[in-house]
Amino acid sequence: MNQFSKSSSSSRAAAAALALAAACAGGNVWAQAAARDAQRPTNVVQLSAQGTVEVKQDWMTATLSASKDGRDAASVQSQLQKIVESAMTTLRNDAQSRQMELSTGNFSISPRYGNNGKIEGWQGQAEIVLQGRDFVRITQAAAKVQDMTLASMSFGLSREAREKVEGEAQAKAIENFRQRAAAISKSFGFAGYSLREVNVSSSGGGGHPMPRPRMMSMAKASYADAAPVPVEADRAEVTVTVGGSIQMQ
Repeated sequence: MNQFSKSSSSSRAAAAALALAAACAGGNVWAQAAARDAQRPTNVVQLSAQGTVEVKQDWMTATLSASKDGRDAASVQSQLQKIVESAMTTLRNDAQSRQMELSTGNFSISPRYGNNGKIEGWQGQAEIVLQGRDFVRITQAAAKVQDMTLASMSFGLSREAREKVEGEAQAKAIENFRQRAAAISKSFGFAGYSLREVNVSSSGGGGHPMPRPRMMSMAKASYADAAPVPVEADRAEVTVTVGGSIQMQ
């Protein structure tokens, strides 16, 4: 056998070996895919259900604001600090846990530029936040503050109310999920189902800012003239969603 014949035989043998290896590999891939398909659960359905509870908002948040303008940043800051300190002293007399709670809000000083792009002065703003469940107490206390005005007011749910309402909405959502799962399984001719996975989420109950009311004028009113602003909280909906998958059986 000459050299050419030996080389040709070797090439054919190598090609045959490669073809056999490819066939084996392809067979293994097919077998693995078939095994995965066999293990994949059947009769699985994705679904979701909701439970909603409506409740009156019981938490009020009011923000008092003061603004000052001047040529000197330190002077503007000092004026705002005095206003906040005086207001906090006045408000602390009415503060009560969960009924009316106090905290300082935004405090900022920024330059005021002229048409020539140069700093002509400084402007600052300071805030105090009142929040709680006693709406009358909050509005009466805010009316006593002489040098601050009401910047915003909003209503929402207290922590206690939200926890209670979310529990009720969750119970509704779970029951609705179970009923829907049973109905779907029955419609497909199955006697029941098993729960594979589930997740629970909630939304709603937040407050919305209100337009600045006539309480703005109270900043210049005397304490003797101060009166609570009539306020009425809106109703809120808390929704819990239960989603997941079931396997019909």
